[in-house]
Amino acid sequence: MQSSAASSVEALRLGLLSGDINLNEHIDSVQAHFDSAEPKVLSFIRERNRFKRIRKQVKSLLRKHPSVKSRPPLFGMLFGVKDIFHVEGFRTLAGSQVPWRALAGSQAISVTQLREAGALVMGKTVTTEFAYFSPGPTRNPHNAEHTPGGSSSGSAAAVAAGLVPIALGTQTIGSVIRPASFCGTVGFKPSYDRISRDGVIPLSPSLDHVGVFAPNVQTVSTAASVLCSGWRTDTTANTRPRLAIPEGSYLSKADPEMQEHFFSVVSRLKQAGFTVISIKSMPDFDEVVSRHNLILRAEAAEVHEEWYRLHNQRYHTRTAELIEQGMRIRYDELIKAIKEAKYFSQSLSTQMDMHGIDLWMAPSAIGPAPHGLDKTGDPIMNLPWTQAGLPALGLPTGKASNGLPLGTQFIADSFNDEKLLAWGIEIEQIFKDQE
Repeated sequence: MQSSAASSVEALRLGLLSGDINLNEHIDSVQAHFDSAEPKVLSFIRERNRFKRIRKQVKSLLRKHPSVKSRPPLFGMLFGVKDIFHVEGFRTLAGSQVPWRALAGSQAISVTQLREAGALVMGKTVTTEFAYFSPGPTRNPHNAEHTPGGSSSGSAAAVAAGLVPIALGTQTIGSVIRPASFCGTVGFKPSYDRISRDGVIPLSPSLDHVGVFAPNVQTVSTAASVLCSGWRTDTTANTRPRLAIPEGSYLSKADPEMQEHFFSVVSRLKQAGFTVISIKSMPDFDEVVSRHNLILRAEAAEVHEEWYRLHNQRYHTRTAELIEQGMRIRYDELIKAIKEAKYFSQSLSTQMDMHGIDLWMAPSAIGPAPHGLDKTGDPIMNLPWTQAGLPALGLPTGKASNGLPLGTQFIADSFNDEKLLAWGIEIEQIFKDQE
């Protein structure tokens, strides 16, 4: 979604709430754009009579809320749902060839929450197979020859193409923040388990997070207030956050162009009056990566044990390799790795306290979206924050030399999601002209 469209999303939400924007007329304009843009992006699972279904939702919503005074906060806002979430009335395929009846389950709590807040389901968005690395057909809206990222490829691309203002995704390594960066959208991965994972096909329960895509932080914040457990409306961020750069081998994983961009972002923030310090962090980064991969493999094998036993020939080679590797990991190795991951999270929080840091900042990906659709890009820049379960916000902060988006992620301490998004609104303003 372009910056002009991004700035109009809050106006759309408020217009639908107040009745100044007619919901049926809005759906007409959405359909016209969808019919034009979606064939180029392929972000949604195909659905016959999509807009006939949506208009039935509209009639039901208007009957339920006949007065504008009773309209909930997301009244009439369309949202996409990554196809590992169960949604009433839809089959869940999870980007796989496994029979849908084997995967069936009750509607995801997150979907129910958005629906109860007045949002309308646009449809299921494309995911990589079981939210791992085997990609679907989705294209990057900025350049169809480049990946949109994964595994939440369809959700990121749908928001970037202006097809929906909100989309649900998941992140187990980097599947929200990375595709948000590649597609030039805002991506939010909350604190671990702050958004319910019930009704979502897991990949690695200790690492899985439900996240949100939107064209701007305000829209993310509105959705997060509906989705996040114990959301605190009285939390304010009266002072500017102190930012920290995690120096060391982690940061060196970004490619030269992204590193140059990242430090230009740092300079711009300093010029805007933010305090940014550098701290040596994650000296054992290779161990962090190894531990993450062990947990992912072992838990994926547990999740898929029965499905894989019955349908192993239907799995993509990469997913099958992940599961078979996980089968060879001992239970005590997994428990040890999970405990070490908790210590790692605590160590990052301790560093923040020691140095008076409010937010870490880092590149959202190693570079711009790679060329080709057979891979989804490297999630290494997101891995440590996912393992630690810390809330992360990815913002579009500029363009690469080839014109594709580049992003920067900001990471708060655990359960400081409200402050992260409040600070994110302020930081976003500095870079809005570069979206």
